[in-house]
Amino acid sequence: MKPLYAAYKVLTTGLISIGLPPFLLYSQLKGMEGEEMKERMGLMSPRVFKPPLDYHRLWIHAASLGEVRAARPICTGVRERLPNCAIILSTTTAHGRALAQELFGDIPVIYAPLDHIFMVRKALSSIRPNVMAFLETEIWPAWCIEARRAGAKTALVNGRVSRRSIGTYRRFRAFFKEVLDDIDIFSMILEEDAHRIRTMGAPPQRIEVNGNAKYDIRIGAAEEKEEKALRELLALHGGEDVFLAGSTRAGEEEIILEVFHELRKVFPPLVLIIAPRHIRRVPDIEALLQREGYSFEKRTQLSGPGVTRRAPIVLLDTFGELFKFYSVATITFCGGSLVPLGGQNPLEAAIWGKPVFYGPSMEDFSHSKKLLEEAGAGFEVQDAKDLTARAYRFLQNRAALEASGKRAKEAMRRHRGAAAKHAEVIVRLLRSDQ
Repeated sequence: MKPLYAAYKVLTTGLISIGLPPFLLYSQLKGMEGEEMKERMGLMSPRVFKPPLDYHRLWIHAASLGEVRAARPICTGVRERLPNCAIILSTTTAHGRALAQELFGDIPVIYAPLDHIFMVRKALSSIRPNVMAFLETEIWPAWCIEARRAGAKTALVNGRVSRRSIGTYRRFRAFFKEVLDDIDIFSMILEEDAHRIRTMGAPPQRIEVNGNAKYDIRIGAAEEKEEKALRELLALHGGEDVFLAGSTRAGEEEIILEVFHELRKVFPPLVLIIAPRHIRRVPDIEALLQREGYSFEKRTQLSGPGVTRRAPIVLLDTFGELFKFYSVATITFCGGSLVPLGGQNPLEAAIWGKPVFYGPSMEDFSHSKKLLEEAGAGFEVQDAKDLTARAYRFLQNRAALEASGKRAKEAMRRHRGAAAKHAEVIVRLLRSDQ
């Protein structure tokens, strides 16, 4: 008997009853396809997932772009250990789904059902997973509990609980304790994450610490080919440096433009790429650039045969491309950090062998920050003046720039292996289900 979960079911049923009609109308206006709507309501086509009868069935949920990238080496690890395992992957966002379809090839990709008992039950009855694995902080009450009731083993892998979110979880500890009691294994990234999930009510004997699978994201031949194409697109023919500000949040673009203005006085060919964390903010950034008198082009304008960059600033208004754009960067800045928002993931730039700058607010990625700083590849800055001075020193000293980039890549290489450990957790559950 889970009294708080019973209350949650009543609450979500009420919310669905009130919110579903407007949501359906909104979906039609937005042009959502019928298949997407069906999947979000738990109605999965039987054609989507039809593995052989003697195969293990694994359902992995990776909410969006970052989780999808982390899921890739974990899925590879599962298949290496258990070739007769059929995998299906779900995402919450359309952009996560598009990236998953690009990365995973033969693994079917679906939209996750809404976290309502009937929708979740319907999806589970169609897919019938032996194991249900959630990545990072995807703790959905109905999904976790109903998966267990349907006979599936459950796991949280590459698990992370941020410092900023733990207070909210603790306020609802009694409820989350009911939910977490139905998860078989918590395969967490750090000891800090293990401690936080324990304080939320997870059974201590089920918690493991296995590292961050994002260290196992590797650059393949396809990405290297894309780097060459990007250099052509951006007209980078030898003398141009690129200052890339990734995952920026409101209030940071003004700082970045100030830095860019100062650096261009000494390095006139410098190119700036701004990649906002949320694409919906693109019109606001366009307005800012226009007010400040900057010439710029949006990424979507740079398409078609023979089209190349002409303006000094490129505004990235597409999803899923930031990772490959890091390949052409000289100086990188990780956003959400010069404003008090906890930062963003600095590892994607480091994978490409780029030193990374960030502001003082990196609470959500403190371990990655520490790792890069210990390697001499991550640098905290306080404001525009500080960032300008540090970037200037690197642009003046190419040997130091290259050495820092090599240390970034080496730090990533040394910490690989976490994905295999998370994969082993999943395989143990699959084998125990026989």
